[in-house]
Amino acid sequence: MTPTASESTAVPGPVAADRAVKRERMLELLGRFGAESIVLRSHTAVAWYLDGARTHVSLAADPVAAVVVRRDRDEVRVFANEAERLLAEELGEASGFDLVQVPWHDPLTPPGLAELDEADAAADLRAARASLLPGELARYRALCREVAEVLTDAATSADPHDSERDVAARIAADLVARGIDPLVTLVAGRSRLGFRHPLPTGAALGDRAMLVACGRRHGLIANATRWVRWGGDVDREAERRIHQVEAEFFAGTRIGGTIGEAFAAGIGGYGAHGFDPEEWRRHHQGGAAGYAGRDPRGTAQVADRVQADQAFAWNPTAPGVKVEDTVLVRTSGIEVLTVDRRWPTAQVNGIDRPIELHRVGSG
Repeated sequence: MTPTASESTAVPGPVAADRAVKRERMLELLGRFGAESIVLRSHTAVAWYLDGARTHVSLAADPVAAVVVRRDRDEVRVFANEAERLLAEELGEASGFDLVQVPWHDPLTPPGLAELDEADAAADLRAARASLLPGELARYRALCREVAEVLTDAATSADPHDSERDVAARIAADLVARGIDPLVTLVAGRSRLGFRHPLPTGAALGDRAMLVACGRRHGLIANATRWVRWGGDVDREAERRIHQVEAEFFAGTRIGGTIGEAFAAGIGGYGAHGFDPEEWRRHHQGGAAGYAGRDPRGTAQVADRVQADQAFAWNPTAPGVKVEDTVLVRTSGIEVLTVDRRWPTAQVNGIDRPIELHRVGSG
């Protein structure tokens, strides 16, 4: 098994220089709107602005902290029963913040708290957090590598007789051991490969399985999919064609272009590479990544501009095939982040892409 994060090099923490850049971006946003203040209330926005602070108690609940960004100073609002822990473990050297403790039974962000709500500036906020800063990039690379390692460990230790839930439990446990929140763990064995979002069941894997993990640490989310087969023949032709569809998404994701243009380029690849041209309608295709699973999900209508050092996770899929990794758009091209060198790959347009792991016997 691969070492956990606690056993290997420590994950980089908050960086003061990054926080200064984020505040400058927010001041520019306020200037464009002619406003004095804005309240950030979502996990995505608050974790980004607080440089990766854990903003949850329950993964299914609203954040326990919010931020009011004002021209002169920032206000961090925290439920009083969470304040001591957040100060000790999440906010770090939070100089420049006014901390306001809110009784747990009162609204965290009452009406009229700021001139703008984050919903009023959703596209501008996405643009502000799109280009990842040096500290964020270091944390993201570590997270993505570890998510890939967890999937490798799960696939190489699984047995065809294992249930989908058994494998999902191993994935989730390994993520948590590394300080990663298991936001999504999908496992489909042979009998359930027709489902695009296969929540794990008690069904046995059989001779082929798809494993999916979306893990969050320091607010950032890594997304990846892997395939494993025991015996038989791998359909490398279908795999090759879905990789070519993904390559169309990559080629269309150009700095300065729009996400909508990248989406259009990608979905055009289905018909061009031997799939039903309407296949894209049967499952979402991914989009920008980072502090949300998709930030935003790609459609033809998304006018957000692609920025340098922005993360993406496209996931083209067709019956029996899917490919998904978290990547970074650099000025030099696409950098794949969810990489484990133990996993087999094939080069597609000069980029190493994961192929189905072919195992012999029952492991």
